[in-house]
Amino acid sequence: MNQNRICNLFKIEFPLIQAGMIWCSGWELASAVSNTGGLGIIGSGSMYPEILEQQIIKCQAATSKPFAVNLPLLYPDSEKHIETIIKYKVPIVFTSAGNPSTWTKHLKENGITVVHVVSSLKFALKAQDAGVDAIVAEGFEAGGHNGRDETTTFCLIPLIADAISLPLIAAGGIGSGKGMLAAMNLGADAVQIGSRFIASPESSAHQNFKEKVIACQEGDTILTLKELTPVRMIKNNFYKQLELAYSNNADAEELKAILGRGRAKKGMFEGDLDAGELEVGQVSGTIHKIMPAKEIVAEIIREFKEAQNNQSKTKFIF
Repeated sequence: MNQNRICNLFKIEFPLIQAGMIWCSGWELASAVSNTGGLGIIGSGSMYPEILEQQIIKCQAATSKPFAVNLPLLYPDSEKHIETIIKYKVPIVFTSAGNPSTWTKHLKENGITVVHVVSSLKFALKAQDAGVDAIVAEGFEAGGHNGRDETTTFCLIPLIADAISLPLIAAGGIGSGKGMLAAMNLGADAVQIGSRFIASPESSAHQNFKEKVIACQEGDTILTLKELTPVRMIKNNFYKQLELAYSNNADAEELKAILGRGRAKKGMFEGDLDAGELEVGQVSGTIHKIMPAKEIVAEIIREFKEAQNNQSKTKFIF
């Protein structure tokens, strides 16, 4: 039996989870990652209930391995998504953006493993009290919706690892085997990786967005819109509109009007690089090519094992 707590909990080979990213992670990406021995996740936050149902059916046809659904609890049709998840016996659910007490008990009563995503120690403790099976601690570096406190992954992981008894998954700024080992050295049992998987053929992101991600350099992303929901995005013309609004002391309502509806879909799914919201993490600066998900997982695991081997040979003298 694998000694890793997350591998045992999810019944997977590697402690590597693909993040459930809206507009980027449908059944093709989720099944591809699961088939390699990691855990693939369908990002349901951008899906109508009937679309999620189709995605789950296709994922179950494409893999016999465990996979998960990510459910932002602020999603207006959460209850319908929950019904679909239970109906099709999805084994694992990652909840985020809301109170884990809302659905955890109901999901677990239906035999589903529940994981909750947090960005602070306070919310990690609340999630543990709510009865979840594991926690994802997501640092400031992560793409998409994020925490307000700007706590980095390297600070967040040991803070939470020392305070909880549950298996812990590190997320934010991790895109390599070396990063995976570093997070696990700090107390994580596994890692969740999002941005790296955007740049894969199986990702449902638009090709324009994929190419934009691999063109990113240091400093090309920024965390903004804290007045609404904090989100890390690539600096583009849409961001410049926000920047101008901030310089004019715009309030939350004005920012909401600029954001409008469907901004993330426009950018990530439809490929509008100027007017769209392009959500990706800081680690995008280290991603240089589009690769199949299978190759991404293999490369990360190979790097992890090499780094682990080198670590055991390295002696620091003080």
